[in-house]
Amino acid sequence: MGPVNILLWVAGVALIAVGYSRARGPWARYQQLKEQDENVARYEAWRGGVRDSSPTGASVAMQVLRRQARDAALIAVVGFVLVFAGFLVR
Repeated sequence: MGPVNILLWVAGVALIAVGYSRARGPWARYQQLKEQDENVARYEAWRGGVRDSSPTGASVAMQVLRRQARDAALIAVVGFVLVFAGFLVR
């Protein structure tokens, strides 16, 4: 184990932690909005009304939150790659 291995491991673990912390908030809010949207859809189906398919503020927010969570997950994936690279480098 050389200094390069340790550097890759530390950088990888740091990126995993940053990615996780950045993804946790937007993903939780996305799940809340998704649940609320499904509730509205069930209510409107029960009521017998036709649901408007145009984009709403909630659907736009869900897209933004999904993109933020995806970007943070990519940061965490890069961290995993660095950790594995730390094991492969001799």
